[in-house]
Amino acid sequence: MKTLTKIVTGILSAALLLGMTSCGAANKRLQILETAYVEEQYAMAINKDNEGLKAAIDQALAELTEDGTIPSIIEKYIPSGATVEKKESVTSEYPEFTTIEEGKLIMATNAYFPPYEYYEGEGIVGIDPEIAQAVADKLGLELVIEDVEFDSIIAGVQAGKYDIGCAGMTVTEDRLLSVNFSTSYATGVQAVIVLEGSEITDVDKLLEGDYKVGVQTGTTGDIYITDDIGEDRVERFAKGNDAVIALQSGKIDAVVIDNEPAKAFVAATNK
Repeated sequence: MKTLTKIVTGILSAALLLGMTSCGAANKRLQILETAYVEEQYAMAINKDNEGLKAAIDQALAELTEDGTIPSIIEKYIPSGATVEKKESVTSEYPEFTTIEEGKLIMATNAYFPPYEYYEGEGIVGIDPEIAQAVADKLGLELVIEDVEFDSIIAGVQAGKYDIGCAGMTVTEDRLLSVNFSTSYATGVQAVIVLEGSEITDVDKLLEGDYKVGVQTGTTGDIYITDDIGEDRVERFAKGNDAVIALQSGKIDAVVIDNEPAKAFVAATNK
């Protein structure tokens, strides 16, 4: 885990340093507000017309949770000190299903969301790729990962370009109009990043003030904060680290993003 943390921190530090150099801003220390903004459940997006694939994935996820595989993957990337009991894997019959390409499970993600998905060399690793790989193994499929813009994932699954969307994807009523979701496999928390010494000391102050907030386009952080404070106060970015760079350069006052990437960004900046 220490090696993984160093790799993630190194990648994020390089990205943040490059961005800060390009905009000419000084490197400023960051902090995460103690109060969580929103808690949510992560699941896989699946085409509404593919009920068979949803049923098979739900069954595989249940088995992978029961035998300790999914808890072990999450503990690997987000250590809590808990002891995870591993059981013998179950070999099951799965409902009939189809995929876009026979023998393959095509997964759309946005690989700039550590520790859920990020690049290690030329490969994409993290919680979501490992869980998707475990599901693919259960279903006898080859996992193929496509790195795309986050806000194109739902539309791509709906249009039949990808079998699943797996990118720290939260189940929302709006998204359920376009796609189905698997059962949840992880719990996420939306956090708020500010500069150290910021006058924004809690979520209420952020919401009640006139502060500019940065988000990654199309994420639930984007959806929730826009609902709470309105379009005029929200600045959207293609990647989470772009929002962090804008925060450091004084273009925005806070960033709303999942807690685990938030911790990685803050560690990379403050080290």
